[in-house]
Amino acid sequence: MQRSTAGWGSGFVGVLIFSGSLPATRVAVGGFSPLFLTAARAVIAAALAAALLALLRQARPARRDLPSLAIVALGVVAGFPLLTALALQHITSAQSMVFIGLLPLATALFGVLRGRERPRPAFWLFATGGSLTVAGFALWQGGGASLAGDLLMVLAILLCGLGYAEGATLSRRLGGWQVISWALVLALPAMAAAALATMPDDWTGIAVPAWVGLGYVSVFSMLVGFFFWYRGLALGGIAGVGQLQLLQPAFGLILAGLLLREPVAWTMIAAAGLVVLCVAGAKKFA
Repeated sequence: MQRSTAGWGSGFVGVLIFSGSLPATRVAVGGFSPLFLTAARAVIAAALAAALLALLRQARPARRDLPSLAIVALGVVAGFPLLTALALQHITSAQSMVFIGLLPLATALFGVLRGRERPRPAFWLFATGGSLTVAGFALWQGGGASLAGDLLMVLAILLCGLGYAEGATLSRRLGGWQVISWALVLALPAMAAAALATMPDDWTGIAVPAWVGLGYVSVFSMLVGFFFWYRGLALGGIAGVGQLQLLQPAFGLILAGLLLREPVAWTMIAAAGLVVLCVAGAKKFA
């Protein structure tokens, strides 16, 4: 029980941190190309992760762990950041929340496939209900969208769900912060080459908000958030704790309203209330 409670608490902190990712990305792509933003955030986070691994003298992962680390790197270091950055050139951060509402369900499905978890049938009822609530509300709130943006977000959600589930399974052996740190180090050569190849020709025209966005997604979205998130998934269960992501669209819309001045309607509060009930139900039956 204590492990489960600690897992849900740690996962909640991770969700709070991740909630700023899409608004920050939306701001950052105003000054950087999606390819450079994806590569640069990974390089910065990898440098910090490598320093932390060396400082704390962490043992290298076993050879059998490398394929799983490669899946984590593909899903959350490269795939999700790049695809969402590309999508946010076509849709608003509010519209992107349609798909973030489906991420908990994707994480739960991959948790079953990769983590061999078996939630009770009632769990799926609450998980599906929460996902439909968030997706339906955000779709109604966001208005029209772009087909290209939609397809990019669908691919992003699939890769992210896979990366979350694989990383959580591996965290049970390596530890949460070690998993994301080694995944970043593994991806560093490719990300560094991509950053050099897509570097802006002129740095003087890049506004301060874009730099702030880059800083946030590099330090918090790409590194610190995963310390809490993978620990939460490993302790509390991938499928169960993963449902906390249902709260992320509400938090993200609030941040989008504050940072990007997008309107936040009272109906968001009602939808958030339904989501909280679904999260509570999913926690009970996970």
